[in-house]
Amino acid sequence: MWDIEEFENAARIAVEELARYVDDSQRGAARVVTRTPPRELAERLRLAELIEKGGLTPETFRDFLRAFLDEGTRLHHPAYLAHQVASPDFPAALADLVHGAANNPMAVYEMGAAAATVEFEVLRWMLDKVGFPEGGGVLTHGGSLANLTALLAARARAVPSAWEEGVPGDLAILAPSSAHYSVSRAASILGMGQRAVIPLPTDSLGRIDVARLPSSFDRRPIALVAGACATGTGLHDDLRAIGRWCRERGIWFHVDAAHGASALLSERHAHLLDGISLADSVIWDAHKMLRTSALSAAVLVRREGDLDAAFRQQASYLFYGDQGFDLISRTVECTKAALGLKVFLNLAWRGERGLGDYVARQYDTAHRFWELARRRPGFVLPYEPESNIVCFRYGDGDQAAIRERLMADGSFHLTSTEVDGVRHLRVTVMAPATDEQHLEALLDAVAQSPT
Repeated sequence: MWDIEEFENAARIAVEELARYVDDSQRGAARVVTRTPPRELAERLRLAELIEKGGLTPETFRDFLRAFLDEGTRLHHPAYLAHQVASPDFPAALADLVHGAANNPMAVYEMGAAAATVEFEVLRWMLDKVGFPEGGGVLTHGGSLANLTALLAARARAVPSAWEEGVPGDLAILAPSSAHYSVSRAASILGMGQRAVIPLPTDSLGRIDVARLPSSFDRRPIALVAGACATGTGLHDDLRAIGRWCRERGIWFHVDAAHGASALLSERHAHLLDGISLADSVIWDAHKMLRTSALSAAVLVRREGDLDAAFRQQASYLFYGDQGFDLISRTVECTKAALGLKVFLNLAWRGERGLGDYVARQYDTAHRFWELARRRPGFVLPYEPESNIVCFRYGDGDQAAIRERLMADGSFHLTSTEVDGVRHLRVTVMAPATDEQHLEALLDAVAQSPT
C-alpha cells in the first residue's frame, strides 16, 4: 500500500528540487556538464549502502536528489549545444509523473484506454502533418526502434514470407553514408547483414545525389532511406526528387525525419520537408524538437496495412478476440509507456504555433551562430545551416581536443563529427535559454584554443 502522505511529501520535495535545478540550469548558474568517475560518484550518492539497507525518507531523498541532479548534463543550460535531445518542457515532465504513478502499459487497449486514445489522436495529428490521410502509426521508445519498425514494414511488403521463412540473401537497403547508425544496425537485426546496406552516391556534404543514383542493383532493395535532416550536419535530402525516383522503380521510400519533421510546424521552415508526403514511411521523434522528455518516437506509414503487416505474433494470453484498438501488433514493445501523453500535454499547453515558434527560434539561433562565426578569423564553416545544427572548424589543430577542453571545465557541451572525411566541431541549439551572448562566449572560448 502507498503511504499517501509520504508520497505527497516526497513529490513536493521532488518538484521543489527539480524547479531549482531547471532554474539554475536556464540561468547558467552551474556547470553544463559534469563527468565524475562512476566509482567516486557511486560513493557520493551512497548507492551501495542504500541498495543494501534502504531507508530513504522524504528528507534524505532531498539530499540524494540534489546530489543526483548536480551530477550529469543540464539540457536546459544555455551552454548545452551537444546532442539532439530535448530541453523538455514542463507539461511533458508532468506526463512522466502521471505515467510513473498510473503505469498503464497501453499497447493493449484494456490496460490503458485513456493513454491509448491520446496516442491515437496524437498519431492522427502527425499523420496529417506529413500528408498521410489514410495512413497509420504507432509511438515507440526511440528513433532506433522506429527506424527498425519502418524497415520491418518495408521488408514485409517486399518479401511477405520473410517472417515465416527467413530473409532471402539478395535483399538490400539503400542509404547514404550520412544515415543514422540505427539504419545499418536494423539491417543486421533484420537478418540481412551489413553488406546489405548499399551506400548511395552523395555530394561532399553527405546529401543524396539523385542524378547519380544507379539504374540497377545486384540485390533487391526493400527500401531507400533519406534524411530530413541528417544527424551529423542537419542538412536535408531532396525528398521530392528521391520520392519520384522511388515511385518510378517501385522502391519503398523511408524518410528518417526524427529530428527535422518538427519543422513542419514552422511556416518559414516547412519547405525543407517538401516531398515528404511521397514517402512510404516516416519517423518523427517528439523527444527532439517537440520538447518531450525521452523517449517518444513516431512510426508513420502512408498505407495503414503496411504497419499491421510488419509483425506476426502468436501469444494466446494476448492475441485473441477483438483487438481492434490494440497497438501491440505494431510494435516491438509489449509493455509500452503512455508516450502520447507527453506529446499531447506539450501541444495542449503550447499549441502547434507555440511548438512551431520554438523550432523556428532554434533554427534562427543556429543560423546566427553561423553568421557570427564566419566573421571571425580562423573559423571555417562548410555550409550554411538549414536547421539548428552547425558544423565548423577552428584552425588546423585537433578539433576533438578543443571539445574536450570545453567539456573538462564544464563551460560548454558540444559534439563533433566528420564532414567530407574531416573532423569538425558540431553545435546543436536545443535549449531555449541559448542566445547571442552565449554564442559569442562559445566562439571566444573556442578561439582561446591553440591552433
